[in-house]
Amino acid sequence: MRESKYDLPCNIAQTLNIIGDRWTLLVLHEILAGRTTFNEIKKELNGISSNILSDRLKHLEQTGLVASSLYSEHPPRYEYTLTNSGKELEGVFNAIIIWGRNNLEKCYKKMIHTECKHEVELAYYCPHCNKNVDDLEVVELETIDTSSLK
Repeated sequence: MRESKYDLPCNIAQTLNIIGDRWTLLVLHEILAGRTTFNEIKKELNGISSNILSDRLKHLEQTGLVASSLYSEHPPRYEYTLTNSGKELEGVFNAIIIWGRNNLEKCYKKMIHTECKHEVELAYYCPHCNKNVDDLEVVELETIDTSSLK
């Protein structure tokens, strides 16, 4: 079992404990892109060793981002799919693609609106106000005093 790398009360740090290892986001991205078997993923990720890929897939299963199903018993072969939690990372991938388009010297992809073929940008939406918003703030969640629950 892995030890947490970051023992900080921070969403970013705790998320990196799950997806921050080298190759992990790329493995998730390959599954999202429809490559669902070990060999398909390994073929697309030039340079990843079989041991590392196996380790990352097991870790992603343990953390609930990936599910596996046996499709061949002899030899055992598995197909990997993203759980709902894993699928929610698609927005993160899209944000990284947009960031890369805006900031990398050499860029390989861009995000476009399917209908008009123009590039898109990130926007934040408030379902309460039913509108896009620009004025954002990160706030601490209130902690529950468990001593009063006894």
